[in-house]
Amino acid sequence: MTSIHAPGPSQPSFEDLGRHLRVTTFCVVDLETTGAGPDSEITEIGAVKVCGGEPLGEFQTLVRPSVPIPAMIQVLTGITDAMVATAPSPAEVIPEFVRFSDGCVLVAHNAPFDVGFLKRACGQLGIRWPNPVVVDTVTLARRVLPKGEVINCKLGTLAAHFRATTRPDHRALSDAHATVEVLHALLERTGRLGIDTVEDLRELLLHVSPERRAKRVWAKQLPEAPGIYWFEREGRDANGSPHTEVLYVGKSRNLRKRVASYFSAAEQRTRIHEMVRVATGVRGIECATDLEAQVRELRMIAARSPRYNRRSRNQHRLWWLKLTSGSFPRLVATRTPSPGDLFWGPFPGLAAARESARAFRDAFGVLERRHHRSSRGSWVIPEPEGYETGVERLRNAWLGDVRELLASASPRLAELVAQEHFEEAGELTDRLLAAHQTSRRFHRVRSLAGCPELVAAAPEHGEWAVHVIRFGKLAGAARARTAQVPETAEATRELSETVREAPGGLPAGSFEEAERIADWLESPGVRFLDTVGDWAWPAHCALDQERVTELITTGVVGRSR
Repeated sequence: MTSIHAPGPSQPSFEDLGRHLRVTTFCVVDLETTGAGPDSEITEIGAVKVCGGEPLGEFQTLVRPSVPIPAMIQVLTGITDAMVATAPSPAEVIPEFVRFSDGCVLVAHNAPFDVGFLKRACGQLGIRWPNPVVVDTVTLARRVLPKGEVINCKLGTLAAHFRATTRPDHRALSDAHATVEVLHALLERTGRLGIDTVEDLRELLLHVSPERRAKRVWAKQLPEAPGIYWFEREGRDANGSPHTEVLYVGKSRNLRKRVASYFSAAEQRTRIHEMVRVATGVRGIECATDLEAQVRELRMIAARSPRYNRRSRNQHRLWWLKLTSGSFPRLVATRTPSPGDLFWGPFPGLAAARESARAFRDAFGVLERRHHRSSRGSWVIPEPEGYETGVERLRNAWLGDVRELLASASPRLAELVAQEHFEEAGELTDRLLAAHQTSRRFHRVRSLAGCPELVAAAPEHGEWAVHVIRFGKLAGAARARTAQVPETAEATRELSETVREAPGGLPAGSFEEAERIADWLESPGVRFLDTVGDWAWPAHCALDQERVTELITTGVVGRSR
């Protein structure tokens, strides 16, 4: 277990922070075009590749556009229609440039313009844009140069200010060479600010605050291993006593890298920026496997309800449908089904539960109250015999056979389509598909919750992840080499948590935890080492999509299938 809390200041290594600018290869590019609009095309590409202040190569070519070059552009650049008439097409040039710039940090003066043209050209040719790190020297100059040092940030102005040996002349290669000199002059300025890596440079361009960057050292002492992490804030409660609030919980396959990303330019979420600003420390726990990290994250979110987490905060606040007892059983939405109830779900909210109840009411006539209104507006109590039949059909559906539920909609669906009530027909279909999906979720987890023990292993990161699952809850996790899997599984089994079966067929942990476990058990490569009890679903609790469509549209229930 690793626990880190507000460590003192230290200097991160280059490996922690990313590529150092001295060993980074930059591809400085400039384009000439037929104009600035979305229909304009490239007429020339010039690029210079540099690393550590030394040139590594050049790329220069005219490009043949499919439209004439406007006269004003010809005067400005000196590139005429005659000059590009025999030039290579974009289909020939763009792939070559993508190869030339591969792996480089792309630099341009007013980068959105040049990069926008290059991305659009790639899209038109069906070439995947490599999405490199982009540095805009206009933005960099505005961040680095004191106000008033230059009158503007045009390339010609900056080149003259820094006494560049190449004078920009609206030709691509010349302008690229001038931009190289401007870039180097600006990087000298950033070096005085302690900006030494590509990541530092991105943070400067994206206005990452020094306070946020300073907290990046917190990540340094976390392991490069799977686990969970949480940001916390130390303070005092209403009584003045020391209090630590958990702000945010997350998981990762690499704790150090993931936590470091919160302090970088890669993190763009406003609420996370706020969370990092108020945090006073980070703690982490190394986990043996990815699944253990997922489960620990869920459990900690449920226990601490961190305010900056949005998902998984309401794992134990689900809604269910239950069938009441008595001569006229009714459908009731509840958050707390009793062990003796026949219940079904879960649903994220009351509205979803009521929509599902409507599907069963329409299919089987089972009501949500003891009486209902007739078409004339009077209250009617249903006939006991017919009502009992509907209740029995609903029980069968809930216990694992959704075929009659799906087939029951066919006549009503055909009627709605014939009357051209397509919106209502779509709503009916959506309700049935949602009910089918709920049936699959319910029985998938219920079957796992009823299994006293499963021991399974799967390849993970060059080793084997071993898990012990009891009544739908992760009881133990370990990592082993191939030859050690059997003995590791046995040792993990002996050391695993004792888990009691939950009442009513629910999992011993949260429903969401059981679903994560089921996802892992059903993933490719999992091998079952031992099982106590059965893990089996009802045969017709979930059907393939073709069969679902057939039942909804034709209403034919084939008992042989």
